[in-house]
Amino acid sequence: MTEGQSHQASCFTEYDHLKSVILCEPEHMTIKDVINETQKKFKNEGIHIEKAMEQHGKFVEALKEQGIEVILLPSARQFPEQVFTRDIGFTLGESVFVAELATDIRSGEESFLENWLQREKLPFQKLKGDEIEGGDVIIDGNTIYAGISNRTSEEAIQHLKTLMPDFEVRPIPFTDTFLHLDCVFNIISPTEALIYPGEIHNESLEYIKSRYDLIEVSKEEQFTLGTNVLSIGDKRLFSLPINKNVNSEMRKRGYEVIEVDITEIIKSGGAFRCCTMPLHRTK
Repeated sequence: MTEGQSHQASCFTEYDHLKSVILCEPEHMTIKDVINETQKKFKNEGIHIEKAMEQHGKFVEALKEQGIEVILLPSARQFPEQVFTRDIGFTLGESVFVAELATDIRSGEESFLENWLQREKLPFQKLKGDEIEGGDVIIDGNTIYAGISNRTSEEAIQHLKTLMPDFEVRPIPFTDTFLHLDCVFNIISPTEALIYPGEIHNESLEYIKSRYDLIEVSKEEQFTLGTNVLSIGDKRLFSLPINKNVNSEMRKRGYEVIEVDITEIIKSGGAFRCCTMPLHRTK
C-alpha cells in the first residue's frame, strides 16, 4: 500500500475472507432495454424501486454485520443496471482492472469506479477497447476462468493473458443462453463449485470436473440465480432463500448459508455475485 492509500486491492480466489467490497444502490433501477431472459419475463411487471432499495439496504447491513467494509459508488439516473457492480471491474491478484462494458445501456458506468480508484490513489488498469465484464471472470489461485460470451470477447481474454503472465487464463466457452459465466458456474471452495449443467462446452467442462466436486443447480433455481452466490470466507456465503435445494446441498457440505431476500433485484438478471465487486480478500 503506497502513502496516502486507505484501501488495498488483493483477490486470489472467490472464497477467501472478504475484507472490502464495492456496491451501488439500485436507486434508478429499471428494465429499459431487455438484455437477458430474466428481464424478458419481468419487463411488463417492472422493478419496484422502494422494495429493491430496501432489500439492497438489508444486504449491505448483513455484509457489515460480517465485518466487511462496504464501499457504495454513487448512482446515476442514466444507468439503470448500475447495481451490478461486478461487471464494471475486477480485482485479479493485486491488480484492479476497469472494464469496458459491451452494451450501450451500460457503457459509462465504469467511470464511477475509475473516479473512486483515482480518489483513493489505488492503481488500476483500464481495459480500453476490450469488451470484457466481471461476471465472466472467476479467479481461483493461479487460474483465471474467463467466459466467452456476448459481453466478453476472445480477443479481450487473450489480452488479459498478456497482462497476467503469472496466471493461467483459461477461456471457457459456454452457450449464449445466459448472460455471464457466473450465471452457470461459481467456485465456492478450493474443491467445490456450483454448476448449471449443459451450458459449458465439453473440453472445459471436463477440466472443471477434474478440479471440483460439482453441486448441480436445477433449471428452476438457475432462473432464480442459484449459482450466483457470494462467498465471504470460512465457508460462509450469501444465497437467496428461494433457492432451497442449492442452500440445502451447501449446508450438507458444511457451509453457513446467509439468506437475504433480494428477489426484486434479481428481476433484472443478477444476484449476490453480480451486485458485488470484491476489492480485498485475505487468506
